Amino acid sequence: MRTEMATRMRAAGSNALANSVVLVCRKKDATADTVTRAEFIRSLKHELPPAIAELQAANIAPADMPQSAIGPGMGVFSGYKAVLEADDKPMSVKTALQLINAQLDEYLGGIQGEFDADTRFAITWFEQFGMGKGDYGVADNLARARGISVESVKHAGVVESAAGKVRILARSELEDDWSPESDGHLTVWECLQYLVRRHEKDGVSEDTAALMKKIGRHAEAVKDLAYCLYDISANKRKDAKEATAYNALIADWAELTRQAAALPATTGGKQIEMGV
Repeated sequence: MRTEMATRMRAAGSNALANSVVLVCRKKDATADTVTRAEFIRSLKHELPPAIAELQAANIAPADMPQSAIGPGMGVFSGYKAVLEADDKPMSVKTALQLINAQLDEYLGGIQGEFDADTRFAITWFEQFGMGKGDYGVADNLARARGISVESVKHAGVVESAAGKVRILARSELEDDWSPESDGHLTVWECLQYLVRRHEKDGVSEDTAALMKKIGRHAEAVKDLAYCLYDISANKRKDAKEATAYNALIADWAELTRQAAALPATTGGKQIEMGV
């Protein structure tokens, strides 16, 4: 069932996913187990993360990820004869979908721990304040909890701190001649924001691909952050414009990766490092 094509069902005047939805129906095993809600959740925690990782590796657009995660999640649910609630009544499909979405949120939140401390600070600050200002005291507490200082995040080129207020720098305020190769305080946050800015300006282009190539081995972390910030922008902050920027970048990720791989190396073998 090709849900992204113009000839799909209900094509006229309706939205479409950027990816195909493929339905696979299998006869349930006659020996399937009946499990409790807790056992079902444990199975989701075990089986859903690697499935989501595969979807991300396939560059599924963030806007389509909740729908895409339904497949492996319902694969777990439908593998049982029944999932029983605390009152011994069978779990509804609606409840199963809610639990699947909860596990997706948990997965996206969990990857934050793999980022550098300045990026983790920026994620939390963005979730609370967006691009707006917040009190320095709040920022100081968040930074200390991550083993850094507000000055560190400012030095990284992520925030502005003045007159007792802190705010994340907008992409329009970022340096014009920035390069990850010459940045002495490189962060995943910066890499993503500069890449998004370039993509917003030039789309899929040699310049955008060249910047991705310079980011090098940190590109996967940058993509993970794009998924994370899409989730925050779309589902928590309800910021459609910001969410669209991250979704569009991921949608073009495969082509940008292909173009970047075809470009000659520019770092002379230099390893680009960032703090953790």
